[in-house]
Amino acid sequence: MKRIEAQFEKAQKANALVEALQHHFVEKLNALGKTVGDDQPFKAVEWFRDSGSHGGGVRFEAQDGALFNRGSVNVSQVHYDDDETKKLGSATAISTIIHPLNPHAPSMHMHISWTQMRDAKGYWRMMADLNPAIEDPVATAAFADALKKAVPQQYKEASAQGDRYFYIPALKRHRGVTHFYLENFNTENEEADYNLAHTVGLAVIDTYISLVDSAVKEHPTFSKADREKQLAYHTLYLFQVLTLDRGTTSGLLVHNQNDVGILGSIPAQINKVLLRSWKANVQRPQDELLDAILAVLPESDICDVENETKAALAEAVRRHYSAHPEALGMQASGNTTPTTVQNHQ
Repeated sequence: MKRIEAQFEKAQKANALVEALQHHFVEKLNALGKTVGDDQPFKAVEWFRDSGSHGGGVRFEAQDGALFNRGSVNVSQVHYDDDETKKLGSATAISTIIHPLNPHAPSMHMHISWTQMRDAKGYWRMMADLNPAIEDPVATAAFADALKKAVPQQYKEASAQGDRYFYIPALKRHRGVTHFYLENFNTENEEADYNLAHTVGLAVIDTYISLVDSAVKEHPTFSKADREKQLAYHTLYLFQVLTLDRGTTSGLLVHNQNDVGILGSIPAQINKVLLRSWKANVQRPQDELLDAILAVLPESDICDVENETKAALAEAVRRHYSAHPEALGMQASGNTTPTTVQNHQ
């Protein structure tokens, strides 16, 4: 099979941008593995949308078990150049989540995408958030400062949007400690917007690599209590992604050809007992979704989340929203008024 690239020049330019960021990040992560890991490089995995006729993508998955709990750097481009019934022309994105093994090293999520309609109009979506199991205030400030310096004019708006998007009402807390989110971003200065997306990506990648490097060197060992904190945080991460994250849900509902890639953000293990304990705080009908999630997770208090389980989780999400389409309105939004966020990966 062969992936066919989108025909529009803007989509091709966006694809070049996200692929360049992907290669830069993977190179940095592999270099980090040489100094503080087992020197096992990320592995490339390709996927195809409709056998490649509508695009697809490549994700790089972490293989270094001494450094990463789980890590995925995914680039996708889906397009409908041959289908005039679709309003969407193409969606091009880099989506990445890194969960280090060491509880003192923070997790990080970044998403940068260009969505283009058939009339060639489009917008950028830029997200970045730092997600530590054990917070280091110095690292939190460094991540936020890097984004402030990269995009000083938009930072205040993006920070506020991110805080709204990553808030978890059932737990009355945020997923991460600092958030950045520009949704439907388009100033009509195409070159400036493109450069902004590139600047955001480089700032996030380079700062994050530095933070992980420092954390692992400062805390070469960790305790059982540290690991338990990380496990609790990873459980919260799964809960937020599967019950609130609008982008993840949209991606799963559009098609089932990249379920494992879309759920690449889920950590390797979670605390099922803790996850079950949150059901009393979840509004209907999302409590049914949590039941469905619990039903497909392995039968153990501390359970692994491997590819087979990810596929089952994706099906559970699709079944839930097929039965309860109104529940889509209960998902996260970066705006004060809920909006639909498209994720066509």
